[in-house]
Amino acid sequence: MSEKSTTKSRVNVKDLVMIALSASVLCVCGPLAIKLPGLVPISLTNLVLYFLVYMIGTRRTAITFILYCLIGIAGMPVFSNGGGIIQLIGPTGGFIVGFLPMIIVMGLFIDRHPEKKVLCVIVMEASTWIPYLLGTFWYVFSTKNTLAFAFTACVLPFLAEDLIKMIVAAIFGPSIRKRLRAANVID
Repeated sequence: MSEKSTTKSRVNVKDLVMIALSASVLCVCGPLAIKLPGLVPISLTNLVLYFLVYMIGTRRTAITFILYCLIGIAGMPVFSNGGGIIQLIGPTGGFIVGFLPMIIVMGLFIDRHPEKKVLCVIVMEASTWIPYLLGTFWYVFSTKNTLAFAFTACVLPFLAEDLIKMIVAAIFGPSIRKRLRAANVID
């Protein structure tokens, strides 16, 4: 076996291990939620995703999130409201589905400029509007509520706490990424 193929094998194994560990963290933190009046709870899911983009990069985070969704669809209660396909097609499913494009959009910037903390927070804020919008419109469609009600119930209560999560990830994410690289855990 050549040196090149051996190195590639180790990278793939590292990727698989990081994705599996990250999915495990997401599965543990996803259901940890504060239930608010209405259907949309305060969840740790997006905080974990913000950190994962810093720690393992966009590609691995996207794969981690897809694995997490598959585990949830299979019935494991990993989402903030439980498990099963109903969580993706139910009233709050648009928020979950919106996380994947959010990961990709913010990751494209964070992968290249993790040290630009203020800009990273701005990009995270902008990309978080993807699940906000998809989730709100899906909520309106599935519950037949008004757009004003859905926005007030599904977005406004989360703006401040989501911003705090973004700031925390922007402060600590780059140093965690450097330590993982120094330990040769990620490339």
